[in-house]
Amino acid sequence: MQLFKGFSRWLRYYLIRLKRLQGSPQSLAGGVAIGVLIGLSPTMPFHTILIFLLAFLTRTSFMSALVVSYIVCNPITVLPLYSLSIILGNALTPYRIDAGTLNMLVSTVSKGSLSQSFALLSSMGQESVIVLLAGGFAFSLPCSVLCYALALWFFSWREKKKRKSHASQKSNLTERCR
Repeated sequence: MQLFKGFSRWLRYYLIRLKRLQGSPQSLAGGVAIGVLIGLSPTMPFHTILIFLLAFLTRTSFMSALVVSYIVCNPITVLPLYSLSIILGNALTPYRIDAGTLNMLVSTVSKGSLSQSFALLSSMGQESVIVLLAGGFAFSLPCSVLCYALALWFFSWREKKKRKSHASQKSNLTERCR
């Protein structure tokens, strides 16, 4: 129960940070989509680099992408995300990854250094990387599109609400000055 309480506090903190970000709804929603796309993909040692490159190329919010990526890919979600990537990748490609490889991969990526992650990925072979990437992007791409639509709606709603509040404050100020 204590773990759930700590996780919910952590999640609430990052959602508030996301809600308070400044920028256009399109830029923020694009950042959310990039964060979901990269965060749900099995590219753990490269998340920040990939997020920065994609946010720069698409001119979207780097901070919203980074916050969302951290929400969807954290020490609690790494094992389920990599497991799902392997299950989908095994189904979509002619190659196979077994449970032993999954355990070794998750423990190295979540606890090891960047150099250990590079060494493991290079030793896994091309087939294993193809399975991971195919499964990961088959899952993360539809989620990313859905999250873009939801984030665009949310940030547009927030901007309209902010404009309406600002307009009413301006009219109240004008009435006071008369």
